[in-house]
Amino acid sequence: MVTIQDIADRLGISVSTVSKGLNGGKDISESLRQQVLDTAVEMGYTQKRKARVNKRIAFFIENMACEKEDDFGYEILLGFQQGAFRDKDSVDIIPITPEFQQEIRYDNYMLENDYAGAFLLGLALNDPWMQQFCDTTFPTLLLDNFISINPKLGYIGTDSEEGIEMAISHLYSLGHEKIAFLNGSKDSMISDQRMRAYLHSMNKYHLPIDPNLAVYGYFVADAAKYHVPAFLDAGVTAILCGNDSIAEGVIKCVKEAGFSVPEDISVIGFDDLPFAAELDPPLTTIRQNRGGLGKCAFFILSGLVSNIPSSRVLLRPTLVARKSTAIAKPRIALRRTDSLDSVLRVNPRLYEENLKDQL
Repeated sequence: MVTIQDIADRLGISVSTVSKGLNGGKDISESLRQQVLDTAVEMGYTQKRKARVNKRIAFFIENMACEKEDDFGYEILLGFQQGAFRDKDSVDIIPITPEFQQEIRYDNYMLENDYAGAFLLGLALNDPWMQQFCDTTFPTLLLDNFISINPKLGYIGTDSEEGIEMAISHLYSLGHEKIAFLNGSKDSMISDQRMRAYLHSMNKYHLPIDPNLAVYGYFVADAAKYHVPAFLDAGVTAILCGNDSIAEGVIKCVKEAGFSVPEDISVIGFDDLPFAAELDPPLTTIRQNRGGLGKCAFFILSGLVSNIPSSRVLLRPTLVARKSTAIAKPRIALRRTDSLDSVLRVNPRLYEENLKDQL
């Protein structure tokens, strides 16, 4: 069990200062108090504060890992817990599945367990609870999902349009014109947002759009092997990816096909997970401030609990340029492959919107 002494040793301060930080002492600075609280949560010092809990909050997770530093949800959960710890709220981490959502209604679960509000990560658009959120009376915050008609619901995420445009602008500045996009999963609001942003940005820079180079996959590295060979045959010089895991798979596939990154093919990811800087070559990517997402999520949810409606809150992304992108090297197309996962087949309405923008 983590002790006050452990926290003091980590920060290089006295035990009495740690105690003041944990218990709201007035004679230390606010910045030091927050540092003590954040470190306490990071180290797992939570048990001794349970008797002083103000409210209970549910943190639901589906299709997202949060256990390790390389997991996308890790820093989001940590930031959320740090916010809750300062307010003396308790957070229950609850993994869920579509089957779980079929078995019990969202409002019933919240009521039975006396939760004041909930933050949900990783839900798909077709999940059972998504429809129930339209009528829920419980303060609820969604990551990268949105219900427009319920003031009890809020949305938090990173500005995908700005992030994808940063990536396309970076590649354009390096002379790339034939840029493929390997997106995340179907039935995902964030995947559709990023696909729309890709099409819009390609239009903005007057770059050619081939729907077979704009495809949906999955948010895992294995998605690359199903699409990268067709991208290479089509003569692309750069591949933009829906997240860093996909980008890791893309780099592997490009190398296995006998090409070099970035000399032959440039690769860009999205998220800037810790492993991105350790790839060979280190990955150029769009950074999401995941710790900031978690902290903001707690404050927004607290506002919803206090009857302060919040619609959409977007954090700004940052381009992190590393060694996986370089000046474009012209390539010749060998063949064209019609993809069953192209935007034209998966989301024809979104593609048609893009065609209208071109006119």
